Amino acid sequence: MEEKISVILVNYNGMSFNNACIQSILKSSIRDSLEIIVVDNASTDGSLEALQKVWGDQEKVHIIALDDNYGFAKANNIGIRWAMEQGCSTYVLLNNDTEIKEDTLERLLKCSQEHKALVVPKVLYADRPGVIWYAGGKLTPVIWKPVHRGLNQKDIGQYDREEKCDFANGCCLLMTKEIIEKIGYLDERFFLYYEDTEYSLRARAAGVEIWYCGQAVVYHKVNGATKGNENPLSVYYITRNWLLCNRQHMKKRFIIFRLYFFFNRLAWSIIWKLQGKDLLICEIKRGIEHYKEGKNGRYEQRV
Repeated sequence: MEEKISVILVNYNGMSFNNACIQSILKSSIRDSLEIIVVDNASTDGSLEALQKVWGDQEKVHIIALDDNYGFAKANNIGIRWAMEQGCSTYVLLNNDTEIKEDTLERLLKCSQEHKALVVPKVLYADRPGVIWYAGGKLTPVIWKPVHRGLNQKDIGQYDREEKCDFANGCCLLMTKEIIEKIGYLDERFFLYYEDTEYSLRARAAGVEIWYCGQAVVYHKVNGATKGNENPLSVYYITRNWLLCNRQHMKKRFIIFRLYFFFNRLAWSIIWKLQGKDLLICEIKRGIEHYKEGKNGRYEQRV
């Protein structure tokens, strides 16, 4: 297997994650065929300096330091374009709060070569390595809500096969130059959250398949980078980008989604009100306001 593969990590204040992730990649069974591109989104925790100190002289690690935090989508796009300039045509987007098995990249690459598709692995919780976080994604029939198959199930091999799926989670995603030329790069309007759902829907509309490779395994420190869905910024981006994504792709059925969205956000608002988490409710409102105003990209939170 001689095809060159670029593994792209986006770092934003990921001091505690980067080394373990990079070390696991460098143990890959196809180590000789890969390079690692770390795109730093102007981290403020010293993680860029630590990366440069530990990995700056490593032949297989290239560090791109950005002058601002441009978000997940744009940072990945920058990494992909750099890899293209080096003549690479296969790219794996990988969260830096993950570790991979030695054969993960090899299995993903073989699946990609066979099916000419976007490819995703099985993702297990890093702190519960026998429990599934993602075993391929499904979109619900009516509102196209992305759902993780196998979520919180014990991994007993029930999802070890290769098969098509609907939704490619951005935690780990293999794509090729051929696919990018057909459907484009990640949409930078999203900044954080829902860029993978939007890309999956774009692939679906263009006839590009998404394949799940059940024997390629990634261990994910879930919510390590974003601190979870009850982070006010996460609530804002999920609210705004959920609307933005579905308005773009659902067309006439968007009115059905809006009804579901209303009751979903209302239910969470009631729960958070009872918990005294008024700031989260404010971010729901602001996310909706900014969607209506056509605001996208990075959001500067006002506390």
